[in-house]
Amino acid sequence: MNVKKQQITVTFLGTGTSHGVPMIASKDPVCLSKDMKDKRLRSSILVSWGDVSYTVDCGLDFRQQMLRENVTSLQGVFFTHEHADHIGGLDDLRPFCYQIGEMPIYLNERTLTSLEKRYEYIFTKENKYPGAPTVLPVLVNNSSFNLAGLKVTPINVLHGTLPIMAYRFGDLAYLTDVKYVSYEERKKLQNLDVLIVNALRIETHPTHFNLEEALQFVKEINPKKAYFTHISHKLGFHKEISKILPKNVFLAFDGLKITL
Repeated sequence: MNVKKQQITVTFLGTGTSHGVPMIASKDPVCLSKDMKDKRLRSSILVSWGDVSYTVDCGLDFRQQMLRENVTSLQGVFFTHEHADHIGGLDDLRPFCYQIGEMPIYLNERTLTSLEKRYEYIFTKENKYPGAPTVLPVLVNNSSFNLAGLKVTPINVLHGTLPIMAYRFGDLAYLTDVKYVSYEERKKLQNLDVLIVNALRIETHPTHFNLEEALQFVKEINPKKAYFTHISHKLGFHKEISKILPKNVFLAFDGLKITL
């Protein structure tokens, strides 16, 4: 029996690095740019299919991103790792928790342990503050699973030496803060329609792909299209870098929507 392919819509909530662009106190020309495509909140996406929507990460700009995109319902959050620019908006899940009760959060065990320490008031079982969000942790491992009719595949990657998570939703894959992907995990990225991956800057970096590494990774994975995210001001102007990219590779920008 043929299974109908789910249409997926991706909204780039933020495409910036941990500092965001512009970076505080910076006089770099990119930070002073008037082009709105050079204004980047912390990286996150909203993935929607059917009648459900999930974010990958909820960082320090989460509230602003939800308001900007007029997101009125959310069914869960996928976390890549525990750094502040990816988890700092956890408390702002409260309005969505009022709607659905427990908010499912998909993450690995180390990220859960970190959240439990940093947000003790959310995870405590005793004398919990009544206004705190209520979350339902769902641990992910190497196994794919079905979520609202879509196949989701966790992908184990390295952020420098830190093991973190990436995710494939149907024929879309989202990898951020990546420096290395093993051969075995790359096999999970075959036959993609869209690959989203980080391209931090021109110069090499110890924990992120730079532009050259990101382009090489796209060449090896060979998706139909690729979008770069988690971009710092040190990559350069959106307009200028876009001119030198292959025809199927694009710089993402805040608010960009794509459908596949």
